[in-house]
Amino acid sequence: MVTESPRTLPSADELLDQAGRLRADADLMAGYARRLLATASVLNGYPAAPEWSRPTLEQQAAACGTAAEQLRTAAEALLAHARA
Repeated sequence: MVTESPRTLPSADELLDQAGRLRADADLMAGYARRLLATASVLNGYPAAPEWSRPTLEQQAAACGTAAEQLRTAAEALLAHARA
């Protein structure tokens, strides 16, 4: 017979801490998106820049933006759970 040890649920404080870390990560990802877009903009003015560079940077910026939104959504869900 296999028995499982009881799981300890995180405390409200732990959830709040994790939500704060998720928000900080979201801010980092949003910053990366801005930096990637800025780089793409700068490369737009350089004829020697490879054709693929700007669209690739823009795609990566969009992915970072999506990740930032998802991290913020996760943080809000944790906050709601901590308040419940």
